[in-house]
Amino acid sequence: MLITASIVLLASTAVRPAPAPAAGRVHALKIQILSTMLADDGIGEWGFAAVVEADGQRILFDTGARPATVLQNAKELKVDLTRVPEVVLSHNHSDHTGGLLTLRKDVAERAPGALARVHVARGLFWSRPRADGTEANLPLKTRADYAAAGITFVEHEGPQQILPGVWLTGPVPRVHPERNWSDTGKVRAPEGLVEDTIPEDQSLVFDTDRGLVILAGCGHAGIVNTIDHARKVVRAAPIHAIVGGLHLFALDDERLNWTADQLKANGLANLVGAHCTGIEAVYRIRQRAGLDRTTAVVGSVGSSFVLGQGIDPKDLAR
Repeated sequence: MLITASIVLLASTAVRPAPAPAAGRVHALKIQILSTMLADDGIGEWGFAAVVEADGQRILFDTGARPATVLQNAKELKVDLTRVPEVVLSHNHSDHTGGLLTLRKDVAERAPGALARVHVARGLFWSRPRADGTEANLPLKTRADYAAAGITFVEHEGPQQILPGVWLTGPVPRVHPERNWSDTGKVRAPEGLVEDTIPEDQSLVFDTDRGLVILAGCGHAGIVNTIDHARKVVRAAPIHAIVGGLHLFALDDERLNWTADQLKANGLANLVGAHCTGIEAVYRIRQRAGLDRTTAVVGSVGSSFVLGQGIDPKDLAR
């Protein structure tokens, strides 16, 4: 099922999204982390970003927290961001959006099309007013600066295939009662000022012959909800790998065990748990899902997952 993307345009000229690519599978896939807390190479921070190469096409997923972290880590890891046209933002939080403007400005003169098209889900630009009346939503506050830097946003109200075999979940239905977020703030939604459940939280899903690979920023919608949604939208296949942040670090034993058991039931074969997943959560999932130290690791800056080869955790997490 495809739901056509609508455009949130922050520049002066309207641009229609390209036609949806033909359905297919991803045959070559590499996901490399550019921002997370643990650092074997580069700089660690409370944030997340990863660069994707899927059948020769490149995507930057999230942009880290501090303005220059991803830029510096990409240079140290010899990742050429001038060859990355598309960006996906998983949600509005500043630890995932903080580097976007710096990154775009760095590449714009050398590669005008690089990091210029940014996919978001509906709700990312909704206001998050603080109790003192100030705005907490960094992308909303920075809209004019994004437009001046030549960034165009594509807003998705539902799932969308953006490359053959590469899907955005769009906003994820909250079927299971996973409350995997920390904030107690409010969001100004169409129905009024309500609890901010981070309704725009979205992930990337890669359809491969080995199963589905999910790349998550924080998994605020719940990783089990995300899996269920992906298997309905893309294909009812086992989960070959999950990479990224799952926001499990604060869960009690009962909820963490339930999550791990659900991952096992969905056939999880590889886990790179970065950012807000939590160290204990990675080890608990490893144990309960029947994985080992080669197939379930704590993600670090520079660590990667390659389809057909598995996980390179770098030395510190090996």
